[in-house]
Amino acid sequence: MFIKLAAPCLLSLAALIGPASAAETLPDAIAAPGETVVLSVHAEGAQVYECKAGTDGKLAWAFREPIATLLSEGKTIGRHYAGPNWEHADGSAVAAKAAGNAPGATAADIAWLKLEVTAHRGSGVLTPVTTVQRINTHGGKLEGSCGKAGELKSAPYSAEYVFLRKG
Repeated sequence: MFIKLAAPCLLSLAALIGPASAAETLPDAIAAPGETVVLSVHAEGAQVYECKAGTDGKLAWAFREPIATLLSEGKTIGRHYAGPNWEHADGSAVAAKAAGNAPGATAADIAWLKLEVTAHRGSGVLTPVTTVQRINTHGGKLEGSCGKAGELKSAPYSAEYVFLRKG
């Protein structure tokens, strides 16, 4: 009797788990196969844009820099800023360059990124990091025309940053 009841329950559970696992698969452009997670944090902040003339001579918002607080279990553990750079409260830091991207979930969400670490500072949790992924973005996009060259405007965003190391 137990086995007859358990089998449908297990199949139902498997059906529920299956789609969730598939949704967590990262796009190939930002995947980091063979790398191990060192740290995963939540970020809250803003993407800062500057009003600049485009190649067509028209003024438009151009990305300038990120400004974000890195959080773990609701506590501030670091910051993210232009470079791009990430600093941990233990004194370790990394700078990186974009190596891949994938679209955000909606048109209002900034892209998901894969970034290769180009420099390390200090010693601590970020010391072994070789790759940074920006995933699960919400907001942060600012598009369209603007009125005056040099004007700055920010768009609030949140994301998860995953710090990885080779092996």
